[in-house]
Amino acid sequence: MAIVVIGGHSRSVGKTSVVAGLISALREYDWTAVKITQYGHGVCSAIGVPCDCATADHAWAISEEKDRGRESDTSRFLAAGAVRALWVRTEQGRLAEAMPALRQRLERSQHVIVESNSVLKFMRPDLYLTVLDPSTEDFKSSAREFMDRADAVILHDDSKAVGSAWQGVSLKPVGERPIFRIAPPPYVTPEIVEFVRSSVATARKADSSREARSE
Repeated sequence: MAIVVIGGHSRSVGKTSVVAGLISALREYDWTAVKITQYGHGVCSAIGVPCDCATADHAWAISEEKDRGRESDTSRFLAAGAVRALWVRTEQGRLAEAMPALRQRLERSQHVIVESNSVLKFMRPDLYLTVLDPSTEDFKSSAREFMDRADAVILHDDSKAVGSAWQGVSLKPVGERPIFRIAPPPYVTPEIVEFVRSSVATARKADSSREARSE
């Protein structure tokens, strides 16, 4: 099982579109797709809307999407060709509590693709791509924290933009990593697909080699 993580520095930079695009382009991998959402104070992780019941028994929740026709991100994953789609919701800073249950759900998966930055605290993927848009000022702390772990960058290339909206953000940690420039739509280019395909193939070979040595 190869694990691919797609992160990004803010909301609405195309993380979900990248995940869906990769699932569609690489359907042969029978993806289990995972969306991870962390909520702030006063929002219930059990149903994902504001409430007054953010107590211990609502610290996290995992649901499996079954409907390909809804407008949710997990429905988009199924419509793109994912075999399964899971939505993990946790209170801010409590993702660790959901990880044992998530790992159990993923045990029989062929390959896994996860939309998240914070999951890198608890999981070592075979491939981590980060989506960056210089025109979007917000830059999550989790994206900064894990930027140096990115295997490649998917960078919005807006010819109309003047400079970057980021303040105090340096791309030096990924200066020597592959950078794939996109001009949405589309969010996934043939070069990105080939990079992921090659990385997954390498991870599978490594797993097969380890299994052979252990026998």
